[in-house]
Amino acid sequence: MTSALLAGPAVLLASAHDKPHSVMACAGSATVRFSPGLSLWTRHSQLGGSAHYTCTGTDPDVKWAESKIEGSGETSCLSISSTAVEMVTWNTGEHSKVLYRQQPLVQTAGGEVVSLVDGTVVEGKYKGRSVSSPGAQITLNPLDCATKKGVELIDGPTTLVIV
Repeated sequence: MTSALLAGPAVLLASAHDKPHSVMACAGSATVRFSPGLSLWTRHSQLGGSAHYTCTGTDPDVKWAESKIEGSGETSCLSISSTAVEMVTWNTGEHSKVLYRQQPLVQTAGGEVVSLVDGTVVEGKYKGRSVSSPGAQITLNPLDCATKKGVELIDGPTTLVIV
């Protein structure tokens, strides 16, 4: 599935809960905060953030979405293993709750994050559908990994693909 995502979300085909053979592909940006921040030492952290997406797909009514992300897990500047929930609000007023189960969600290097996250829509629009959310978030201060405070904020491009 990763190679299809790299080739472009529009090439993905799947059967949909709402409509047969539909797919929703959204691109945008995400900001995620960690408390305590990512450091060289693994520790339990809370994460929270938001994302804004522009969407295209076989559901012509869906044009954009906003979301809030919350979770927790074992984190460091070298790896993150967490569980997260993303609450998506679509421009139609509908909602989706996406569960990203505990897994190595992202691999980090010096506070820079490349995520290849998979989950499931557990409530609302697209319930039962699979979700992939690859992205690349960065920090302006990667040397904060070596401090007690750590890297508290990362942001950058992300996608949300529902099949």
